[in-house]
Amino acid sequence: MMLWHSWPQAMANGETAMAFADLTAPVEQVFAALVTDEVERWWGSPDTYRMTDWTADLRAGGRWNVLVRTADGRSLPAGGIFLEIEAPRRIVQTRRYDWDHPALGRRETTVAYLLEPIAGGTRFTVCHGGFAGFAEAAAEHADGWARVLGWLQRYFDAGSIRA
Repeated sequence: MMLWHSWPQAMANGETAMAFADLTAPVEQVFAALVTDEVERWWGSPDTYRMTDWTADLRAGGRWNVLVRTADGRSLPAGGIFLEIEAPRRIVQTRRYDWDHPALGRRETTVAYLLEPIAGGTRFTVCHGGFAGFAEAAAEHADGWARVLGWLQRYFDAGSIRA
């Protein structure tokens, strides 16, 4: 049965970016796509950036790291710490760019992922906070989350489901 879903929705209020999408995969598979090196298969596109060199110590207090490889060839490190993990339904983690992001610098933010089972798949909600005083960055990240959730939708719609 094919799940009907709309395109990802996103918004920002100046301090927080939020986005959600319905995915055609069970919660467990979506969770795995977010916290394993499977991230490297779907997060990005040739004309924007790709995630590479993903590592994660999947426990509260554990670190995660990734290299963001831009379309123009730069390698930009990012990472954070897992604050809460309730597999397979919820992840809360810090996020920081280890380079000078144009709208955010190296400010640390917090990302919460919520995965809820729905008929035919998973509703995936992202709440990305910590943008107080950086409204432009919040809006940019809301747009970014809509793009990322679109990549994840296409990944699962194409049948690229983890065995």
